[in-house]
Amino acid sequence: MAVRAAVLPAVGSPLEITAIELPEPGPGQVRVRLAAAGVCHSDLSLSDGTMRVPAPAVLGHEGAGTVVSVGPGVAHVAPGDEVVLNWAPSCGSCHACMLGEVWLCAHALDGAAAVHARTADGREVHPGLNVAAFAEETVVAAACVLPLPPGVPLTDAALLGCAVLTGYGAVHHAARVRAGETVAVFGAGGVGLATLQAARIAGASRIVAVDVSPEKEELARAAGATDYVVASEETPRAIRALTGRQGVDVAVECVGRAVSIRAAWESTRRGGRTTVVGIGGKDQQVTFNALELFHWGRTLSGCVYGNADPAKDLPVLAEHVRAGRLDLSVLVTDRIALDGIPAAFENMTSGKGGRALVVF
Repeated sequence: MAVRAAVLPAVGSPLEITAIELPEPGPGQVRVRLAAAGVCHSDLSLSDGTMRVPAPAVLGHEGAGTVVSVGPGVAHVAPGDEVVLNWAPSCGSCHACMLGEVWLCAHALDGAAAVHARTADGREVHPGLNVAAFAEETVVAAACVLPLPPGVPLTDAALLGCAVLTGYGAVHHAARVRAGETVAVFGAGGVGLATLQAARIAGASRIVAVDVSPEKEELARAAGATDYVVASEETPRAIRALTGRQGVDVAVECVGRAVSIRAAWESTRRGGRTTVVGIGGKDQQVTFNALELFHWGRTLSGCVYGNADPAKDLPVLAEHVRAGRLDLSVLVTDRIALDGIPAAFENMTSGKGGRALVVF
């Protein structure tokens, strides 16, 4: 069956909105009709070569939809079920999984190298980050499908598949923010806005949002920021001024650039925690000297997919949505069609807006 999809023909090339031929689900596979797909910075990083992806590929890894059909051996979902896509399913048996660190699974992206579909002229197409959500429908491994808990709007639920899991996990699993602590969040895009909400849910006493764009202040405050700083060379000084000259207990960097990682580090108090969520390129080199590492006693850590276990965290997030503590609509600044994805990429490159959501 042919469906419309946004296909990356080659790394560095513009996306093509074209028809692809999807196979019927085989053993252990599920066919999903997408309701919505978020446009994440990781999709941009895949398209420009910052992250590697087999091409041609259907990008998109943050999505939700309805099960159309299932292949043999699939029992946890059935046609008609509403589901969230999980782009990084864990194998359950590698070293990381045996340690309980499922977000570091060695085989999470094995499916990205498989043949997902074919174009009208017969070219093989791969599923970018496993789930190929920039399409009207997709066929994925059963492990990539999580039942959507009741009470969460299906369209907005797409955000749970990446931005919200990442931001929530960065605060609650990686940085482990405690009630009363101060937090700075660098970057007010989709993940940053989710991180701000997670810091508020954690009970942070002061939440400072940092972004290069002054226009994002209203968005950031709606998500939970108590203060807003326009990024500059003076950002660490400004944050220390807001925190009694100490710096924040926790800084979460959601940009992936050397300058913002360094600024987040310098904005963290002595003995505080700096958590890096943003995905940067190999050219983004961050330097520290031995004396400052000793003197400041800070912890610097990376964070993959929010250090989350999607199967366990999704019900928790759904409960926050139902209780009104987590507002998914705050993250969305643009609702677009498939052909609006290139413009959404341009907005991310220039630092505009929060999350763009493809609505089918």
